[in-house]
Amino acid sequence: MTYERDPRGPRPVMNKRRRGALAPTLITLGVLIVLGLIASQMWTEVLWYQSVGFTEVYRTELLTKIILFVLGALVMGAAVAASLMIGYRSRPIYAPVSTEQVGLDRYRESIEPLRRLVSLAVPIVLGLFAGSAASQQWQTAQLWLNRVPFDRDDPQFGLDIGFFVFTLPWLQFLVSFLTAAVFLSAIAALVTHYLYGGLRVQGSGQRLTQSARVHLFVLAASFLLLRGLDYWLGRYALSTKDSRLITGLTYTDANAGLTSRGILAGIAVIIALLFIAAAFVERIRLIPLYGTALLVVSAIVIGGIYPAAVQRFQVQPSARELERDYIQKNIEATRSAYGLENIEVQNYNAQSEADEADLRAQSETIPGIRLLDPALISPTFAQLQQIRQYYSFADTLDVDKYEIDGEMRDAVVSVRELNLEGAPQAQRNWVNDHIVYTHGYGMVAAYGNERTSDGRPVFLQSGIPSTGELQEYEPRIYFGENSPDYSIVGAPEGSEPQELDFPDDDSPNGQVNYTYTGDGGVGVGSTLRQLLYSIKFQDQNILLSNQVNEDSKILYERSPRDRVQKVAPFLTLDGDPYPTVVDGRVKWIVDAYTTTSQYPYSRTQVLEDATSDSITDTTTAVAALDSTRVNYIRNSVKATVDAYDGSVDLYAWDEQDPILKAWTKIFPNAVQPMSEISADLMSHIRYPEDLFKVQRQLLQQYHVTDADAFFSQQDFWTVPDDPTRNGGNSLQPPYYLTMQMPGTDETSFSLTSAFIPAGRTRGILTGFLAVDADAGNQKGQRREDYGQLRLLQLPRDTTISGPGQVQNAFTSDPDVSYLLNQLQRGNETQVLRGNLLTLPLAGGLLYVQPVYVQGSGNTAYPLLQRVLVSFGEEIGFADTLDGALDQVFGEARPDAGDTPPAEGDNGDEGSGAPGSAVASAQRELQEALDDASEAFRSGQTALQGNDFAAYGEAQKSLEEALQRATEAEAALEAAQQAAGEETATPEASASATAAPSASATPNATPSTGD
Repeated sequence: MTYERDPRGPRPVMNKRRRGALAPTLITLGVLIVLGLIASQMWTEVLWYQSVGFTEVYRTELLTKIILFVLGALVMGAAVAASLMIGYRSRPIYAPVSTEQVGLDRYRESIEPLRRLVSLAVPIVLGLFAGSAASQQWQTAQLWLNRVPFDRDDPQFGLDIGFFVFTLPWLQFLVSFLTAAVFLSAIAALVTHYLYGGLRVQGSGQRLTQSARVHLFVLAASFLLLRGLDYWLGRYALSTKDSRLITGLTYTDANAGLTSRGILAGIAVIIALLFIAAAFVERIRLIPLYGTALLVVSAIVIGGIYPAAVQRFQVQPSARELERDYIQKNIEATRSAYGLENIEVQNYNAQSEADEADLRAQSETIPGIRLLDPALISPTFAQLQQIRQYYSFADTLDVDKYEIDGEMRDAVVSVRELNLEGAPQAQRNWVNDHIVYTHGYGMVAAYGNERTSDGRPVFLQSGIPSTGELQEYEPRIYFGENSPDYSIVGAPEGSEPQELDFPDDDSPNGQVNYTYTGDGGVGVGSTLRQLLYSIKFQDQNILLSNQVNEDSKILYERSPRDRVQKVAPFLTLDGDPYPTVVDGRVKWIVDAYTTTSQYPYSRTQVLEDATSDSITDTTTAVAALDSTRVNYIRNSVKATVDAYDGSVDLYAWDEQDPILKAWTKIFPNAVQPMSEISADLMSHIRYPEDLFKVQRQLLQQYHVTDADAFFSQQDFWTVPDDPTRNGGNSLQPPYYLTMQMPGTDETSFSLTSAFIPAGRTRGILTGFLAVDADAGNQKGQRREDYGQLRLLQLPRDTTISGPGQVQNAFTSDPDVSYLLNQLQRGNETQVLRGNLLTLPLAGGLLYVQPVYVQGSGNTAYPLLQRVLVSFGEEIGFADTLDGALDQVFGEARPDAGDTPPAEGDNGDEGSGAPGSAVASAQRELQEALDDASEAFRSGQTALQGNDFAAYGEAQKSLEEALQRATEAEAALEAAQQAAGEETATPEASASATAAPSASATPNATPSTGD
């Protein structure tokens, strides 16, 4: 502290040097903190990639980003810095004397003390932004460096498609980046020359010094050369230009757009040369300025007005003929890019009445129809198999297939995941959330076409510990879609396990504990690593807790999609990973795609639009893809994530895909060959749902292969709205089920969808699409028919009801409506319509819809109680699928046998087999209900015709039927008890006793005055 002389006496003042040291200290401290955070983030990333064995991916991506960042920052920073330096050093020694310069003197004086700082700061800041932008192009750069040919030429330029996919995007990025660098350098030059007198805008005399002219004119020439190159590359970019009609070059683009861009490129290059000449020859300095004005006018006239005139006066009057060749190119390229080239198209003359021979031939396929709706029965799984509140199931379940007793059976599956939100709040603390509650437990699977007598699923694998038909497997789910952000697992050898494994009443504390022994996770035994992860998760307990020991591991990035996306950032992932038991482990299967938007002439699609439907709109378990625009897609990779140790395996599925070939050159050890897929895994691989959605979106238009018909757009289709979502505009999702397509010899696990005319003004069925979704068998052989798309086209002169019309017919049918109203008893029960399945059968189209009944209260869950069936004009509604089919086909339907007996159903319950008391009682109850319904309708008809005698007879028949129904219900309950079955739930009982009565409908019985 020093003192200064002051009239009022000595006063203490702070030393200026000490006061000035505070700011640099704070800045230095802030920089160190930021660098520390960045270093900790990078370090933990390295540790994570090491734990999954994909360090190569992180290293390659990081190095590529660093190189591009440095190069981008250097190019931008050097260009701007050089421009500032040249402008300052070439300033005139004596600034011109003028009013303008007098005003600028004040700015020069104020800037001069900071000039060096500004000259450094501006290039550095711009360089950082440019480097960051350049680093985001690491995939573009790597694909260009490792490009491979497609061995297929585009139809316009005759160039290999690989040029458009790999080379053109990189060249366009370079041109745009260099254009930005030159533009910013020119701004820096203009400001500097103006500020220091090299450029004047007022006064008489010379406006530019020679040095300023050379500097600015060279920059202008560089800018124009880059613009010329951009115009030239724009010719090739027209191959992916979107228009209302097609993607790719139209007649106007090919005959006017290419020409105009070529002319503009030539004009830009010529003017650039004029600028270079004018930089050194003063007397022609105005010529390039006039040329620039000419370029602007040419861009408007040649680039805009000329193509518009061609389109308006030449193309529009004869569009069909002139656009024919370009539409045909678009059709062929689109079908190639989306895997639609080899689709089998069959004209299917659907009949409204079943042919007995066809019905007999396909009768064996009927029992395999899946009745469990995976979008509805998650609450049922939760109530019957959740076991404890800290477990949960996905809100939409998955469909898989398993070989049971030598037969492949459709199954609805899910894993019992950990759900911390369901645990009581009193149990929520850091130790419980991250060290005790660490994993879910067990696979739960139910037969897709079976139910118990009260409508519950028949489980083929269930319970804790997990038991059932599946092989012995590791049931613990440490990696899943609902796993916590992170868990710390592992305990020292010899110590007591501390992780909750599963509840067990026979254990001393009512539960079994466990210690994780898998290879997954990152060790956090050292204090340094605990500090790193405390910083990463912003949780000091990781560092401070004595529960974290030398054997502890931290598990994070636990979602299957997130793990695959992180190790394969070059892939687009399907929105519905599904679990399956493979080789003794629960594994998540994730389909992955290679995509591009640069395939010439192929129609561009927005993935989000193509993959959204009623399921993605109402659930979190299935996600639509993002809003990326693509015009090429391949299911090139099948990925698996082990639910126990989190290991990720990538398998090449389409080894001929050029984009995958390029990525395998970049990451040679990341993707394993298809031959490494085990036989067990092969049997569970299915056709991906999102790829099918994209393909069906394209086939709405591109089932038309004739250019003239495509131009008229008269035969375009659309996917119908989901009829089970009342009042919604969400598309009907595709459905997995086992079925047999016409022209095939056997059933196959398929993915299906229906089409109706475009515009949705008419709901008739116009097409039916199915793909063989079963990849292989237990022998590990890939099926030849896997991925075969089959399209049934219905005749245009017939009227076959589509899903919406069938759903309306179900609702408006008097018998069905009445019985549904009986099932839905006010606020006590609720009727839920399941997925409306469509499948070709016996020369026509069969619709099948399960009907669920759910009671009221927090513990209510849907139970499968009825099945609706439609074929042609006939509708069936019964307790079982067989019963509904009998109502539709009657005696024409041969005895195909029932679905396999459900657990606890005492044999062929509901099938009509003799010797089954339960079946007999159910049949009698159904017959009584049918008779009561018929008597009620007869009475209503008689009442409307004022035939009171007939009405009285009908009422008598109704009373007799109701009496028989009451007796049959009592007999059914007795038979069930005798068979050792559980008593039906209140919901099921309500549905079983639903019968028409005289008081069921207002004014059903006439008053005395009538």
